[in-house]
Amino acid sequence: MATPMTASQFLTALKAEGVTVVEVGDWEHHNREGHGPWGPVNGVMIHHTVTRGTENTVRIVRDGYASLPGPLCHGMIAKDGRVHLVGYGRANHAGLGDPDVLAAVIAETKPPADNEATVDGNRHFYGFECENMGDGKDPWPPEQIDAIVRVITAICRHHGWTARSALRHLDWQPGKVDPRGPGMQWDDILATVSARLGTKPPARPAPTPAKPVVDLSQLVAAAKSNPAAKGTPVTYSGVKVVEAALVNAGYLSKTYSDGHYGKATVEAYAKWQRHLGYTGPDADGIPGKTSLIRLGDKYGFTVVA
Repeated sequence: MATPMTASQFLTALKAEGVTVVEVGDWEHHNREGHGPWGPVNGVMIHHTVTRGTENTVRIVRDGYASLPGPLCHGMIAKDGRVHLVGYGRANHAGLGDPDVLAAVIAETKPPADNEATVDGNRHFYGFECENMGDGKDPWPPEQIDAIVRVITAICRHHGWTARSALRHLDWQPGKVDPRGPGMQWDDILATVSARLGTKPPARPAPTPAKPVVDLSQLVAAAKSNPAAKGTPVTYSGVKVVEAALVNAGYLSKTYSDGHYGKATVEAYAKWQRHLGYTGPDADGIPGKTSLIRLGDKYGFTVVA
């Protein structure tokens, strides 16, 4: 939590970090004064514009729209890495967001998933719009990424913040996806900001483990073999994956989750088939493609035929 920089301090901080600045008109006094407070500030937010062309984008973020007056940010980061300063003070960039996310930014921890929109972000964040179509295909040039790193670093350095004081619009407001697209690697940006600040980079999220794969033909063969007893060699490892799913679904006792597609597993799978609406011979406990895919979608495995 901090008092906002003056416009002069803001400009000095950006230039000291090596940012190429373009001052647009009377940017220091262009703001939404009288429409809510500005500060205390807690972080810096990055957006994309869904526009093409630097001149056009500067005009839009400075002037805004009929339904959303400008400025729509403090600075617009162009494809070539130049940062066009279009306003200073309260700006219409963040909107209402999640109070738990704000608490995480203040604590400088990884923000949780946003699911509320009740807190005035225009009060609490410096905002930078970035020239990008926002379609997930428009690339982010290295010069633009470098400028994003530098503006975040400049603000964090002035206030004594870590990289966790930076966030994306998608972190703040439910339904937002910005910024995104080829070259926009947020974890890399935060790590580079930390390196410039001389601080430890934020921990990267653990990689999502690959889903197990179940082969339908091998599973059916195992289901039809009806092993005599526990301890008989397991003919196919995918049986354990399916049995674990049936345990999670509440159809199979964990006692019988042993990799043997015996009577108990057949009965449990038949319950799953009946749950899906199958009857008679279609609910015989022998997996079919559709029922197995439905089970995999719900309990985390992939099916191959």
